[in-house]
Amino acid sequence: MKKILQIAWREFVATVSTKAFIIGLLFMPALILVGIAVGPRLFNQRSFRVQGEVAIVDPTGLVIPELRTTLENRRTVARRLEEARDTLAQAPGSMREIAASQIAQAPAPDLRLVERPPDADVQQEKKWLITDQKDEKDAKRLALVVIHPDAVSRAEGKPAYGSYDIYVPPNLDDRADNEIQQSLRDAIINARVSARALDRDTINAIVRLPRMQSVTVSKDTERRTVGGFNVLLPIAFSVLLFLGVMTGGMSLVTSTVEEKSSRVIEVLLSAVSPMELMAGKLLGQLAVSMLTMGLYVAMGVAALASFALFGLLNPWLILYLLIFFLLTYLVFGSLLMAIGSAVNEMREAQSLMMPIIMLLIIPYMLGFPISRDPNSTFSTVISFVPPINGFAMLLRMASSAPPPWWQVWLSIGIGVASVCAAVWFTAKVFRIGLLMYGKAPDFATLIRWARAA
Repeated sequence: MKKILQIAWREFVATVSTKAFIIGLLFMPALILVGIAVGPRLFNQRSFRVQGEVAIVDPTGLVIPELRTTLENRRTVARRLEEARDTLAQAPGSMREIAASQIAQAPAPDLRLVERPPDADVQQEKKWLITDQKDEKDAKRLALVVIHPDAVSRAEGKPAYGSYDIYVPPNLDDRADNEIQQSLRDAIINARVSARALDRDTINAIVRLPRMQSVTVSKDTERRTVGGFNVLLPIAFSVLLFLGVMTGGMSLVTSTVEEKSSRVIEVLLSAVSPMELMAGKLLGQLAVSMLTMGLYVAMGVAALASFALFGLLNPWLILYLLIFFLLTYLVFGSLLMAIGSAVNEMREAQSLMMPIIMLLIIPYMLGFPISRDPNSTFSTVISFVPPINGFAMLLRMASSAPPPWWQVWLSIGIGVASVCAAVWFTAKVFRIGLLMYGKAPDFATLIRWARAA
């Protein structure tokens, strides 16, 4: 046991002390921090202002006055806040407050309406839109809007109102286009309401029904539902599981191939047995993977706590993430190490690794149907099929309808049996493959080695 721990410690130190590992480990957290610090400045809506000229042909004569009113600062802010409330109805309160503060500080559009005659030639007006401006100080030409004659009052015999046509120059910012069209929409609606001597606020009060935040009821507690959380949480856990397995598994293949090709493995085998070497390498890379996964789990918990969402996470899921990670890592890590011991260089390992990598990818292909319907027959069966049962069961546990506990522990039992089979197979292949050189084997050869050893 002492030799196994020494090998594990050597494997751990040799991996985590490399610059590549340190950079790789810190790259994603650093990228997230940079995104948090720099992102709001790069995508800051407060620094963008819709500014320029909009030519408008209004044969009704009723839309332009309403459009001038719509473009007032207070009307613009109120409209943006209303849209944000509808969009973020299911979001946490802290996120809604941040969005509201950002919207309130965003500048109102500075649009100068250029009125054209009601009977203006639209083709001639389009030339105004794309003609080069002689003076760069002149306001930028943003759009040409043509209001339909029946946009405010329906034409006789027609059930629907007319609308408008909008023409814009090349490379117009989408934010400017959206602002102009939203202002036009409000102006036309206001004109329709005024034409019938109705009150817009009264109509809004009648037809507006805000979306209420639902409450998720479980056997023990009740909590407010956060939109998208039930979909994102299972995906996040499966990504963590995949990240941990791939980190350790690929390192096992690489280190084993390098030691074998450089004949270092022969020196190691003179001091330890193949089983001690295999167990030590597995444990060493297990510690590396747990370090990596632990960092991302801590980041996720901190993010949930910062948005007051930690109460939505069942802490037991972190424990089961650890359990299923150990089982999945030992299965895939063992198989990958068996491949590393059987080949002489990484190029030879790639063809043998492909089926195993595909097994790791399959849960992502099945992740959406499993998380959407976690207790279906398909999801239940997949959660008992090794070696992907750990991914499937974790997806089900992190969903809004977790499975019964007997199914969880049955899946864990199947995982333990899978670990025993994978370690047994790897031990047989490892013992023969370490000192075997020459032509790269295929899977049939590896099976023959396992049976012969």
